[in-house]
Amino acid sequence: MTDRHTPNSITAFRKRYFPGAGAREWNDWRWQMRHRVRDAKGLERLFSLTEDEQAALQGLNGAMPLGITPYYAALISRDDTRDPLRKAMIPRLGERHALPGEQADPLGEQAHSPVPGLVHTYPDKVLFLVTDLCASYCRYCTRSRIVGKGTLPTARQQWEQAIEYIRNRPEIRDVLISGGDPLILSDARLEWLLTRLRDIPHVEMLRIGTKIPAVLPQRITPDLARMLKRFHPLYVSIHFTHPSELTKASARACSRLADAGIPLGSQTVLLAGINDDLATMRDLMHGLLNMRVKPYYLHQCDPVSGTSHFRTPIEKGVSIIRGLHGHTTGYAVPAYMLDAAGGGGKVPINPDYIKRREGNVWILSNYRGLEYRYAESVDRPTNA
Repeated sequence: MTDRHTPNSITAFRKRYFPGAGAREWNDWRWQMRHRVRDAKGLERLFSLTEDEQAALQGLNGAMPLGITPYYAALISRDDTRDPLRKAMIPRLGERHALPGEQADPLGEQAHSPVPGLVHTYPDKVLFLVTDLCASYCRYCTRSRIVGKGTLPTARQQWEQAIEYIRNRPEIRDVLISGGDPLILSDARLEWLLTRLRDIPHVEMLRIGTKIPAVLPQRITPDLARMLKRFHPLYVSIHFTHPSELTKASARACSRLADAGIPLGSQTVLLAGINDDLATMRDLMHGLLNMRVKPYYLHQCDPVSGTSHFRTPIEKGVSIIRGLHGHTTGYAVPAYMLDAAGGGGKVPINPDYIKRREGNVWILSNYRGLEYRYAESVDRPTNA
């Protein structure tokens, strides 16, 4: 894995912009949370802002808040407005323009929420939103309507209603804990929550959705990894966006989780001008595998209000998957998924390798576009 953000460059950033912080403070995740960039003044101190960015910062009242950890800010170019991480994290005026078809809640989560903080769309699994806070706020967030606004239940007594709902429905075998970002919760609160869910006999697997290893890898402490290890089968889905996020610090965070026996999968959103070319996506997928993270999903960007500048044509995603399949290891090829509007669930979108059918013979094309024939058996043998 190559890391363009060397320890020296990150240290130089720390000494220039946070001169009062030593290495100990910098590597303390709570210090990182306390010193996040939260407003225009903070951004202007770290970056040369464009007129568009400056104008966008004037209208954040009521919109999704700004939040960038000092660690993640160190990965963003100060001057290059084409920097992928900059595009993903610093507001732009495009956020204010909602196009036809865009919605605040395009996936219909609110309509499928039987109790506060719980979304029950699929028969056997639920989405448990345990906080609306994130360490850093991605500007294309599916839940921009609620993140950072204190609207989700976050206290133990508030979680009880959702836990009781799960307990009373034996068909629920899979619980995805998300938010916001659940890994910003303290070890003690996470342990309490995981213990209560693991005590429900029909809950077979627990999953945590997070971006913490990318934006706040200091949070993945040895103590946290040891605690999480107690709740197997436990899976962690990590939101990685671009190869620039694959630093030595994020690799160390992923290693701690993997060494605890936790399977790691990536969920990447396809974003225009950020990662929507084959070379970037291939580098990202290869880098993730080197960090023991299995590329899991490539998501078509949801039509959230004010995200048109992030969304790509579906053909772009299909082209990228076609460029990966067969040209690299299958482990590096994620499933390309679109979340159907209104709670329809995830729909796989893949290149069509079935060309036609001739009787009992299927004509298929491989990754090079060459055609091959597969004959299905007509007379099936019977058991003696």
